[in-house]
Amino acid sequence: MERRTFLALLASPAIAAFLQACGGDDGPSDDGSKQARSQLARLAADPGAASGGARAINALGADLYRILAVGDANLVFSPASIATALAMARAGAKGQTAAEMDAVMHDLGADASAAWIAALDRSMNSKTATLKDAAGQDQEVILRSVNAPFAQKGYPLEDMYLGALAERVAAGVRLVDYIGDAEGSRKAINGWVNDQTEDRIPELLGQGTVDDSTRLVLVNAIYLKAAWDEAFFEDATKPAPFTGPDGTTTDVAMMHVAAGFPYAAGKGWQAIDLGYVGGRLSMTVIVPDDLAAFENTLDAATLSTITGSLGYQEVKLDFPKFGTETQVGLGDVLKAMGMPTAFDPNAADFSGMTAADRLFVSAVVHQANIDVDEKGTEAAAATAVVIRTGMPAEPVTLTVDRPFIFALRDLDTGAVLFLGRITKPEVRAAK
Repeated sequence: MERRTFLALLASPAIAAFLQACGGDDGPSDDGSKQARSQLARLAADPGAASGGARAINALGADLYRILAVGDANLVFSPASIATALAMARAGAKGQTAAEMDAVMHDLGADASAAWIAALDRSMNSKTATLKDAAGQDQEVILRSVNAPFAQKGYPLEDMYLGALAERVAAGVRLVDYIGDAEGSRKAINGWVNDQTEDRIPELLGQGTVDDSTRLVLVNAIYLKAAWDEAFFEDATKPAPFTGPDGTTTDVAMMHVAAGFPYAAGKGWQAIDLGYVGGRLSMTVIVPDDLAAFENTLDAATLSTITGSLGYQEVKLDFPKFGTETQVGLGDVLKAMGMPTAFDPNAADFSGMTAADRLFVSAVVHQANIDVDEKGTEAAAATAVVIRTGMPAEPVTLTVDRPFIFALRDLDTGAVLFLGRITKPEVRAAK
């Protein structure tokens, strides 16, 4: 099966009726694939809705960070991607399944707050532009968040669910054949993710992740490429010591710049905000004196307090180049966080999606990577929810020579797009 070829479903009475009622069509998408797409417009967005969604994403991100940041390994993940993919599943959940998901997701996907995810989706996709940096040079910013539900052809999805996908995440349903060609369907989904992430995530779903019992895979992909507003001096990058959490010191490629930045310091930490060209995205770098102690208290309120205390100051900054990637299955994590029912073949209630079968979430797969150098940042993330049937003053000096946490933020909403930590800066090999 060609990775850009998807099998169209036109025979399903539910989808046919839905398309007729909503004025939808089964024409090609932007990438040429066939899909059933509702013409319902995305929900109207307002700053209040976006702010509410950002608070929920940041709270979920902090919860996940405390679980995922184990040992001394580097970490990167996308709270925004994970939340968006889960919100697509939440749109079809009912009863105890919905209640547990709302608690874990801080109400992000709840019906009453449907506008939150729509506003965030709109905000993230409004950032791409060519803009001038602090030196007056044209620089490109690319940020896109795209969503694709991949459904079994011939499978009757509820009209209300299809409408919710269109209104909340502007997504049409792409049609594949898990029953007849599970491996081809897996490759098609991976191909779509690879295209949307500029070849940075070539295989989100490993072999065996989908099979002939799969009925729906809900996928979000985020891609970012942005230049610093204040670029680092490439000639100033030199080897310098970096002390890891175990006390071991190694030489890393340390960048340098001296300029005005939003900066703050508190008891046991320093923080700096590195802005990207255009002033609508930034990376907040938090450097604790004691990483483990700080992580034990890290939550959304702490992040908000730190970002709210940032104020411009002249800073002589030394910051390591780094690149890292993380691939993780979130099923057990989400169960432990308080939403086990969604994964229970006998108890999950996704009847808002279909009345044909009892569906349950069999896997939530996430992958993210990030590369940071003198010019800027390139990062990508993707999440798949697999659903089966069952069954002032004086300049300060900040030398980032010890483990640090980074939060790449959408400044319009405050939503954390990528969150992670670096305990051993390494530059990933070019791909």
